[in-house]
Amino acid sequence: MTHTPSLQEVLDVVEDLWPANLAQDWDAVGLVLGRRDAEVTKIHFAVDPVSEVVEEACTAGADLLITHHPLLLRGVTSVEAGTYKGAAVHRLIESGCALLSAHTNGDSAVGGVNDVLCELLGLQETRPLAQAPEGLPEEGLGRVGSLPEGTTLGDFAARVFGVLPAVAGGVRVAGDRNAFVQRVALCGGAGDSLLSAASEAEADVYLTADLRHHPASEAREAAGGQRPYLIDVSHFASEWLWLPAAAQTLDRALADRDYEVEIAVSGINTDPWDFVITPGT
Repeated sequence: MTHTPSLQEVLDVVEDLWPANLAQDWDAVGLVLGRRDAEVTKIHFAVDPVSEVVEEACTAGADLLITHHPLLLRGVTSVEAGTYKGAAVHRLIESGCALLSAHTNGDSAVGGVNDVLCELLGLQETRPLAQAPEGLPEEGLGRVGSLPEGTTLGDFAARVFGVLPAVAGGVRVAGDRNAFVQRVALCGGAGDSLLSAASEAEADVYLTADLRHHPASEAREAAGGQRPYLIDVSHFASEWLWLPAAAQTLDRALADRDYEVEIAVSGINTDPWDFVITPGT
């Protein structure tokens, strides 16, 4: 017979799926607010705990909002309701909705952000670019693997564009459009810290988000304009892809323990950019 779990029971399942010890030292993951003995009947997934997402979750009657990005990653001295973070905290508490973050632990875990990207792009024989110090061999930041068949950089970039949710920024590419690529390194979210790891893994192309000018320029100079080529995508888009898979995984894990919970995924686009102007537009 199924029954409604407490928040603590949901947290125990989340810890099994996305262990907190996989998070980076600088990260802030886990429960942000909520009563551990409260019942959880509805869970809402989203990338960012922005006001529109918080309102969506509370209006839907969610008891728990799980976001990839933390609300309080950087320290605050006040959650006064006149600030946007304070307003989010007050809205959630007053609605009885707990908030949980699964950030770099969600990136590194098996079945996490990077594994979902690999699956959607058809990569095989994948491994982490940077293995987690306390995790399994298959856990860690980034992934590197191979396409079943090689393709051109341009066609692979088009495949990436087709997989990602539509955002203003599109997909930016550094490299010869007709160059052959088969070995792919990737990191969902901001991954310029793994540029050297992608090169050491002998990747033909490295896919990530938020590539800044200097790290990208220096990586291209170091490679002499050759491999690994670079593909820069939206931070939000690269991580949103994980949400449906994460929701399904959590739903199955809760059901295995005879817990009955309704789970929804936010469709709100929280990419911060609204439009882009390019040559010819």
